[in-house]
Amino acid sequence: MNTTMKTVSTLLFLTLFASCDLMSHIEDRAEVINHHEDQILKLSKESRDQRMEISRLKTAIMSLESKNQYLKVQLKEIKEGKPKAREIASVRALPKGNDLVKFDVYKWKPGQILAVAEKEFTLKNFEKSAQFFNTFKHQFPGDKNLDDQFLFQAGVASFESGKHYDWAVSNFEKLVEAYPTSKFYRGSKLWMALANLKLGHDDKFFSAVEEFRMKYRNTPEWKILSTHYEKIVQRHKKN
Repeated sequence: MNTTMKTVSTLLFLTLFASCDLMSHIEDRAEVINHHEDQILKLSKESRDQRMEISRLKTAIMSLESKNQYLKVQLKEIKEGKPKAREIASVRALPKGNDLVKFDVYKWKPGQILAVAEKEFTLKNFEKSAQFFNTFKHQFPGDKNLDDQFLFQAGVASFESGKHYDWAVSNFEKLVEAYPTSKFYRGSKLWMALANLKLGHDDKFFSAVEEFRMKYRNTPEWKILSTHYEKIVQRHKKN
């Protein structure tokens, strides 16, 4: 009996020892694996950052090459006494003397010009954003990215620039006409009304106010429009 108990005790001890040793081994392996995973994630992030930087540099190089080629052509034409080339019709909508896009110089690709437009919109550089959106729309009229979100952002950028209310109306009108079920539909009507007000189109503004009063009275847009409406009424009363 004593021999049997000793044997059992010995087996339990060995089993416990083996279990502890196994657990220790598993913990060591887990630590090694976690370390390797951390290294892999770090290297993956560094690789992704490097790819983004390479892409940015390629874009910059391409822009410089385009500009250099353009300047060479201009210099050659000047030497040969050729008249200066006419501006591209689709770029004439940009403000003279303040063309931030310079499409005829950099020969932007669709993805590049749209990326700049959206980036500047996020940074609230609305003048630059509006110009890039507007140029994209004129240079690439059949592009698939000309959707309701594009038109809405382009319209807001144009309005917020404080200079291009006509661009804003054009974008919002297109959105309302082409995307009646868009989530930007009602907002576009609001912004378009305010842009028309800025342009002095009071009749269009009051028409929008009446539409909101009848259809969308319990909306945030109505609160904004009604505030402007009340201010206009008060101003007219003073006059």
